[in-house]
Amino acid sequence: MIVLNVTYRCKPGKREEFLKAVEAEGIDVLSRGENGNLKYDYYLSNTDPDELLLIEKWADQSALEAHWQMPHFKKLGGLKEEYMEDTDIAKYSAEE
Repeated sequence: MIVLNVTYRCKPGKREEFLKAVEAEGIDVLSRGENGNLKYDYYLSNTDPDELLLIEKWADQSALEAHWQMPHFKKLGGLKEEYMEDTDIAKYSAEE
């Protein structure tokens, strides 16, 4: 299993707009529906109004690589350009 902890640093005051845009595009729902997706959930920081954590779990590397080719993943890249100052990704491999 592959786990990604994606920490987003949103532009000031843009976190809620980003989440609404993700939902409007269906990026979260489409990602959860992909083969090999085990988890795709956003979490809000309670201490920083501009920080957002996305936790993704994938069955294996090939499922993750297939995700990177999806049209909704590419839309997410465009949204990140509009709403994000920085993104930090921590990747872990784990056995279930």
